[in-house]
Amino acid sequence: MESIWKKTIEEEKTPIPDREKILAGDVHTDAAVIGAGLAGILTAWFLQSQGVKTVVLEAETVGSGQTQNTTAKITSQHGMIYHKLLETFGREKAASYASANQNAVSEYQRIVREQNIPCFFEKRPAYLYTRENGEMGEKLLKEAQAAKSLGLPASFTQNPEEPKDLPFSITGAVRFEEQAQFHPLMFLQALAEKLTIYEHTRVLKAEENCLFTKQGRVFADQIVFAGHYPFLLHPGYYFLRMHQERSYCLALKNKTAPSGMYLGADEDGLSFRGFQNMTILGGGKHRTGENKSGGKYQMLRRKAEEFWPDSCEYAHWSAQDCMTLDGVPYIGRFSAETPNWYVATGFGKWGMTSSMAAARLISNEILGRENEEGEVFSPQRFTPSASAASFLSDGVHAAKDLGRRVFQKPEIPLEELPAGHGGIVEIEGQKAGACRDEDGELYVVSIKCPHMGCQLEWNPDEKSWDCPCHGSRFDYRGRLLDGPAENGVDMPEELC
Repeated sequence: MESIWKKTIEEEKTPIPDREKILAGDVHTDAAVIGAGLAGILTAWFLQSQGVKTVVLEAETVGSGQTQNTTAKITSQHGMIYHKLLETFGREKAASYASANQNAVSEYQRIVREQNIPCFFEKRPAYLYTRENGEMGEKLLKEAQAAKSLGLPASFTQNPEEPKDLPFSITGAVRFEEQAQFHPLMFLQALAEKLTIYEHTRVLKAEENCLFTKQGRVFADQIVFAGHYPFLLHPGYYFLRMHQERSYCLALKNKTAPSGMYLGADEDGLSFRGFQNMTILGGGKHRTGENKSGGKYQMLRRKAEEFWPDSCEYAHWSAQDCMTLDGVPYIGRFSAETPNWYVATGFGKWGMTSSMAAARLISNEILGRENEEGEVFSPQRFTPSASAASFLSDGVHAAKDLGRRVFQKPEIPLEELPAGHGGIVEIEGQKAGACRDEDGELYVVSIKCPHMGCQLEWNPDEKSWDCPCHGSRFDYRGRLLDGPAENGVDMPEELC
């Protein structure tokens, strides 16, 4: 499964820039950035452009993480958030959040223009819509009023035909002007050409001003953790303050692409945006590790057949998002104990503007510049009114998921596991994860997540083993796909 961005960049045979691929020995630098996605590359680019010697360390390759799986909407329209921010954070911090994200849209446009980056950057309106009557429409009206009061280009419409390129009518929508969309990997590669990046160089440990890898050490005055989910358990304790969610996308050809960007506010709401002659249709979100029945791609394909019977599928893929307790990213000092460490994580569904906001805030702090918008994103913030419900919910999930490994019975006898399927089975009296490929070959892995020991669950849509506690993921062979785990899962020791 490849995203539309990865597939199109491979088809166009975009040249990969020459750079130092793998770290070889010890390196000394002013700043080191962990993660070569948008947040990491932008941070390094801003620092390097201001004369700060910076290196980027990437476990795989540039853009191979969450950046390649985004829908790439560059928008300050972040779902139902501004009314909530006003109530829980107050007007000043809510305005800072709004300003940081709307300025991010303008900053992308500036960089694309000044660097002459061909990345299909286009200004588009963004809609948050509902198809329901009653309460949701009232909530959207309040959201539009809150956003407008914070200086955002927001308005509310109840004209069912205003978004003219949706395949159905709506009952209400919040509309944001001056938003944008682009091809994220083309943008990313253009900036990466100017940076020192060590690919296939996973950071295994961090101590004060030193990062440890298998290939050598990196000594840096400033360290930025921009690898989606911090792999360290402490300090910071981010595993207690976030969970991860997955969502699914189809790219559909042979249809006029929508001129706007759309997100459904309803429980089963869908996402739409265009790219060239294609429509990107998204939906089916769930907490990572909780998709036992599967069917997310099938649901989207049924919708595509309903909306556009003549379309054909070009690509399908899924994305993973870190969700914070209060809905605001953690951007800034990693912890009070580590004054030269910084973190950018918890972007929710809004990684494009959050990445730019994070890069600006962190680079400014390293450069000693004033950060008026930084307080609302501080990882050390305390927001009980906004966080309490999420904290309790995540705690219940973690306790339940840790208990599964001890108390949950195997799901299916090994001999009954059909080709193309996976599940938790019993082998020689031990629980294990098993998958048969389409040819009937069996692959057995441990169901104990190496991060903190939760029981992994089979995701039939992705043919992967997912952790419901903190979102680590592994392919059917046990190879690591997503952190915070740092290692794959092998066959259970008792069965070796």
